[in-house]
Amino acid sequence: MMTKKHNIDIRMAGLGGQGVVTAAHILGTAVVRTGKYAVVNPFFGAEKRLAPTESYVRISDEAIYDRGEVMYPDVIAVFAPQVITIGKSHSIPFYSGLRNGGLIVVNSEEPIINEKDMAEIDKTGAKVTYVPATKLAVDFAGTDLATNMTMLGALCGLSPDLVDLDSLLTAVEERFSGKSKIVASGTTAALDEAIKSKYDKASALVEKNLAAIREAFKYTNPPQTAGI
Repeated sequence: MMTKKHNIDIRMAGLGGQGVVTAAHILGTAVVRTGKYAVVNPFFGAEKRLAPTESYVRISDEAIYDRGEVMYPDVIAVFAPQVITIGKSHSIPFYSGLRNGGLIVVNSEEPIINEKDMAEIDKTGAKVTYVPATKLAVDFAGTDLATNMTMLGALCGLSPDLVDLDSLLTAVEERFSGKSKIVASGTTAALDEAIKSKYDKASALVEKNLAAIREAFKYTNPPQTAGI
């Protein structure tokens, strides 16, 4: 668990079409529900599928005036292995600026950070966790388009200081039930429609996403069993 502090800066990195921007907005909405402040800034670059994409979320107990790119993140969430394996990232290296004692969450079923980069990351005292987010999305939501949901569940499980699970689930319900007032970009809106097309009813979409989030949360934060 990360040390508690007043401000937490998050960098989310992935590829266009993965819902990185959507995930950032949902996390920001969830944080605000808890009474904290949050500022979300997406960075699209070339707004097309599979292009490098980053979004930034700033969280604080006090009003936030910083905007734009997060240069020194406490948390880095890597939604696509290609961010690391072939450098599909706006931030080079992907862990640039990571603060001491930070957290890196990688969507991968196996370690993919090379020894040289791990040596640099180790100097910061950061924790690196691999989560099979895409597999969890397919298994519990029925589509890899829910990878952004499982990444949010994993973040919530690994760093409870960000937001509680109930607030996150409520923010997801608001987003996909149409209650949220977020103005989406063309690509983000298209992704939302693609996700909705996978399900017969909006209620099914919400339930599948919530299930995927819960499973990712449990994967990273398993229930404690009593000792003998």
